[in-house]
Amino acid sequence: MEDVKSLSERRTFHREEAMRIALAQMETIVGDLEGNEKRILDWIQRAKDSGAHLVCFPELAVTGYPPEDLLLMPHFIEGNLRVLRALARSIRGIYAIVGFVDREDDIFNAAALLGNGEWLGTYRKHYLPTYGVFDEDRYFQAGDRALVLKLGEVRLGVTICEDLWYPAGPARTEALHGGAQVILNISSSPYHVGKGVARERMLATRASDNSVFIAYVNRIGGQDELVFDGQSLILSPQGDVVARGACFEEEMVLWDLEVTPVLRSRLADPRRRKEKILETPEEVRSKLEILELPEPDFSNKERLIPVVHEPLGQEEEVLKALVTGTRCYVLNNGFQKVVVGLSGGIDSALTATIAVMALGKESVVGVAMPSQFTSPRSLNDARKLAENLGIPLMEIPIQPIQEAYLASLEPHFAGLEPDVTEENLQARIRGNLLMALSNKFGWLVLTTGNKSETSTGYCTLYGDMVGGFGVIKDVPKTMVYRLARHINQVSRREIIPESILTRPPTAELKEGQLDTDTLPPYDVLDPILHAYVEEHMSPKEMVERGFDPRTVAKVINMVDRSEYKRRQSPPGIKITQRAFGKDRRLPITNKYRVE
Repeated sequence: MEDVKSLSERRTFHREEAMRIALAQMETIVGDLEGNEKRILDWIQRAKDSGAHLVCFPELAVTGYPPEDLLLMPHFIEGNLRVLRALARSIRGIYAIVGFVDREDDIFNAAALLGNGEWLGTYRKHYLPTYGVFDEDRYFQAGDRALVLKLGEVRLGVTICEDLWYPAGPARTEALHGGAQVILNISSSPYHVGKGVARERMLATRASDNSVFIAYVNRIGGQDELVFDGQSLILSPQGDVVARGACFEEEMVLWDLEVTPVLRSRLADPRRRKEKILETPEEVRSKLEILELPEPDFSNKERLIPVVHEPLGQEEEVLKALVTGTRCYVLNNGFQKVVVGLSGGIDSALTATIAVMALGKESVVGVAMPSQFTSPRSLNDARKLAENLGIPLMEIPIQPIQEAYLASLEPHFAGLEPDVTEENLQARIRGNLLMALSNKFGWLVLTTGNKSETSTGYCTLYGDMVGGFGVIKDVPKTMVYRLARHINQVSRREIIPESILTRPPTAELKEGQLDTDTLPPYDVLDPILHAYVEEHMSPKEMVERGFDPRTVAKVINMVDRSEYKRRQSPPGIKITQRAFGKDRRLPITNKYRVE
């Protein structure tokens, strides 16, 4: 008869015996099927070299996320399946969970289990988000079966992103009826300010509600307007953070699983016994698949201490999001250099600084385009900024060009007083010059408008809105100042000149012009915009919150009348909960006015 000790050793993990799980917090690129295949294979080798028995990749790692209408192309779907089959043949000595697009009578957002040179199993996403920036119901059919992987005494449930946001989702079935001690969740969760905290709180609730560990992997990188923050997580059955990946950085998150904490948690939780009898065995079998797999050698000579990266402060987090989104957009679209119009103001200063942080000073060119209204201070600030950043500065005065424009228009404008038309000519001349440089040298023009300006239409169509990418398009003006000061603080030197930070904002399109001639002060404007655009508050609700009624009415009118401008602006990085574009889709022709 076996003694009690030897039986115990077979049934439980000891210090030298554990399943090592790797989370591949990596960047994928939409449509780059062969490139993503190579990246996945590289990360698999890294996981094997780290002694991992299982590695999890982000949602739709094969195709990149979100592939949007590429999913309507049958040849794209077949290409993704071809890559997955090739991956399956290549993977040995480790199990891998890889996100891909599955196809049967329809297509599915799915996760494949690969190992031993085979495609061993498939899980299909249940909950397809169709809100905000998400439109998955446009493309995918929903899955309806849960999946548990059984490796010896270890059971792991598989889920995809949104599946864990619902309390009664597949994770509950996998834990309650499938005996899963760990819920694996592969995700591509886009960033906005505060998302990481809310997501971690939700995952902690799911872990404690189901008495499971949760291993959550999220991608990093940018995709058009979206940026992904990583911050992959391991959470205990009590909802405590065991490991946390870095923010906006590629990283292999490693964790040695011990199932004993799950057993302890479940023995002390009578809810599970009551819930389990609510469904018949037939109902459970109809929605749960348990896949039994050959058990790997769980021996590891040294136990790992999981790394828990501390969350970033808000300014640093937003800055990293903007740097990551800029880098990915520029490089993944094949540009070598970018060009920024430097006015001597805060917006262009921040845009140029982020570009240098993302691409290096050798890839950024500044252009100053002074007019008769440009103050010597503004031109000096632009020169000082370029010097601080180490970038070249081209200077192209626009007054002679403006005079030629006005001379051409003079017969047609005879008898009319100068107005915003002449002001906007300057912005449009500058836009033309930037686009000429872009055409001649292949540089990408970065627009410099912020969210406060684009919200209210305080920008010139075909002028300062010209360009290919809006770095700070979703950044409110007050946050622009916070980011600029943060950059100087962490750099321990004055990168953005203090004189830019302290002068009143101005477009300098006429003598003595200030932004406050047209707009409320930004510390008044931005909270109103947040309430209207992001919280959908009515004027009455805003007034009850303490805002001035006339200011509220003015701002709302400016926002509503400027939809046609925003529709013609370039894409820009989403950092707020509700950005213009995919997040907020209002008709241009629209007679509704909120009261």
